[in-house]
Amino acid sequence: MGYVAIKGGEDAIAQSNRLVEYYRLRDRSEPLAIEQIQGQFRLLSDKIMGEASLYAPEHAALVIKQNEGDVFESAFMLRAYRATLQRRYWSETLDTRAMFVRRRISSAFREIPGGQILGPTRDYTQRLLDSSLVRETLGSIEEFLSGFELPLDPTALAHPRCLPKVIDLLTSQGLLRPVDGDADRRVVDVTREAIKFPAPRSASLQMLARAETGGLMALAYSAQRGFGSTHATVGELRVGEVPLRVRDARGRVRHVGRIRLTEAEMISKIRVRAKDAVPYLSLGYGLCFGQNETKAICMGILDRAMRTGGDAPCQSQEFVLYHTEGIESYGFTNHLKLPHYVTFQSGLTNLRQAVERRDKKRGRLGFGMSDARAKEQPTA
Repeated sequence: MGYVAIKGGEDAIAQSNRLVEYYRLRDRSEPLAIEQIQGQFRLLSDKIMGEASLYAPEHAALVIKQNEGDVFESAFMLRAYRATLQRRYWSETLDTRAMFVRRRISSAFREIPGGQILGPTRDYTQRLLDSSLVRETLGSIEEFLSGFELPLDPTALAHPRCLPKVIDLLTSQGLLRPVDGDADRRVVDVTREAIKFPAPRSASLQMLARAETGGLMALAYSAQRGFGSTHATVGELRVGEVPLRVRDARGRVRHVGRIRLTEAEMISKIRVRAKDAVPYLSLGYGLCFGQNETKAICMGILDRAMRTGGDAPCQSQEFVLYHTEGIESYGFTNHLKLPHYVTFQSGLTNLRQAVERRDKKRGRLGFGMSDARAKEQPTA
């Protein structure tokens, strides 16, 4: 049986797109408002903003609705939208010490200056299905909000505040070694400049910040299982809002708002080769948009692993940065669905010619077809 090329027309593509819309709307349920997605799918919006490398909560909610919650497609589309935007300003360096902290924990120290703040988290729940959400209504939402807000005295509430860094404790005692002084500190914009290896740390952290969370977790998990030499502890994990400032054309620094960030500082013990040398602690760093704690922690593990060096995949900068780039890998994987008729036909023609040559050769030598096929059976 032969294979022939198939052509797809514009009308077929248009009808396919209409069918996608039909599948989204066929249940005739109430349309999802952007505000609903932005509020009730907050963590999903944060994840997509991070992978798209664009802090735009409303656009993230819109793209989630458009793509029926497909994370890869949404991040892909939002990053494509980002490419159309004009870059008007460069932000000043963010100072996370000025973060208005909503959540802050440390696994390294029980008592930390300012105290640990649990904030919004599901870390301590039992992961049980909440069937009451099936019956959730506006009335039940109002009832919960009234019960939550009415007992609160706004005048007695502590405002979000800036807190000192936990790692300052270790630094002051000389236990935490700063990043090597001879490290490449060039600031590279990976959006405008093709990455080259070895990449400076600025490029490495940018790539990690917009990497796909699942890819980061797979490699960071491999490091913890022994495929690498990094087993880190959360020195400090904090979530909050950080002021964003830009410098205008006249050189004045302007406050333009706040962005929600997650920052992770992962502490690892570094062994030394010399017998008389003392092991020391070093830091892996993660920072990403929104509340995405798993990603920030994995960033910190991989940042440290890549700077350690070794043969494990998580210690290879090129392997980690290329294979966690979700948009690239998503695009390359899905391009396999596009027509490859010409290349496949070419390969098929070569394969048929090889079979014909083999059969002719065996015919001349007197092999039977059953003998020839028996020789081609794969062996274990």
